[in-house]
Amino acid sequence: MVRGWTGPLIVLALVLVIALATGVIRRLLPFLLATLPLVISIMLINTFLYTGATDPIGTIGPFTATMTGLTVALQATLRVMAFALAIGVFVQTTDLDDLLSDLERRGLGRRAEFVLGSAIRMVPRMIERAAEIVDAQRARGIDTQGRPWRRVRGLLPLAGPMITSALNEVEERTMALEARGFSAPARRTTIRRLPDSATQRVLRWLLLALIVAIIAGTVAGWINVP
Repeated sequence: MVRGWTGPLIVLALVLVIALATGVIRRLLPFLLATLPLVISIMLINTFLYTGATDPIGTIGPFTATMTGLTVALQATLRVMAFALAIGVFVQTTDLDDLLSDLERRGLGRRAEFVLGSAIRMVPRMIERAAEIVDAQRARGIDTQGRPWRRVRGLLPLAGPMITSALNEVEERTMALEARGFSAPARRTTIRRLPDSATQRVLRWLLLALIVAIIAGTVAGWINVP
């Protein structure tokens, strides 16, 4: 919602401060590396193919780089990095079980809680499952290393067991939840109450008000655009 330079830079600064304070700065590197394909695409497409730009800064073959396109690309890159690193700090500093337990205590439905928890756990679990399957395939003599074409050939033996195991895990989890009364209409009792200071509550309301103000300002800007 926030374009330009100021918004993403403020978010990145806050992320850096929180990461340094909590000691998770090194663990953010995978999240930063995960943005590289998208960042490279953004930089190339906007720098060389931005529509309507008339301020060239250089030419490579049939493509001309423009200052307007480069500016747009850098701003978009900052937004992507701010989004990815903010999620990284959240994942590295927030205990998922505590989050889901507190959300349920505050009235979030158990189905919404299950969907949220599954979505957050999905990527780490898929990475862990892929590593387990690769080790198992290597133990059976399948070559998953070496030249690129050998790695490509080893994708099929990897994809099949991964999909099958994911489906089996969903079925097992569903049966376990039903056995524990997941569909019961009664509200579950929360045994452990997480600490929630007055400062935290005030900060949450301020952040919510800030988000609403940003969205309202952005929508108003769209409406006033001629």
